Amino acid sequence: MWQSYLNGLLVAFGLIMAIGTQNAFVLAQSLRREHHLPVAMLCVFCDAILVAAGVFGLATVLAQNPTLLAVARWGGALFLIWYGSKALIRACSKQSLQQGEGQGLRSRRAVLLSALAVTLLNPHVYLDTVLLIGSLGAQQTVPGAYVAGAASASLIWFSTLALGAAWLAPWLARPGTWRMLDLMVAVMMFAVAVQLIVS
Repeated sequence: MWQSYLNGLLVAFGLIMAIGTQNAFVLAQSLRREHHLPVAMLCVFCDAILVAAGVFGLATVLAQNPTLLAVARWGGALFLIWYGSKALIRACSKQSLQQGEGQGLRSRRAVLLSALAVTLLNPHVYLDTVLLIGSLGAQQTVPGAYVAGAASASLIWFSTLALGAAWLAPWLARPGTWRMLDLMVAVMMFAVAVQLIVS
């Protein structure tokens, strides 16, 4: 059970840590202190639902078709290697997070609708969260523990972004920080890919 939980935690951390539209949105809201806690919790909720749908929806399909299971396993491993390679390339380049300027406080409803759009209209959320994390979770001995691990990673990450963004702003602006983060992402992705290949 703990191995499944840890796998979910590590895979989800590796995928959500890389800076993307959702992370950038949460960071921007946090730096502006504009409904940042509800935004973070909405992102956690969406991630948990999408991971669970992927894990339990794909688990049934994969269990009935060993060929699909093999495709998911090798496809997942190849994607993780590709994703890890992208993170490694980013770690070797200069980058930093640019924070946007606030234009006045918006209503909570408007901000949450924007967060939903950033989350659900991004095609990568379906590739990463539903298909990749879900297909990996469907192969775990305890899929529920895997979902809990992935949800825990989302909760830790988005809570950290929401609560620590202002304090971390000078640190986050340094390219070296993102290089280290991307290097950690690459190592996690390669490690899980190797585990999939040898299992």
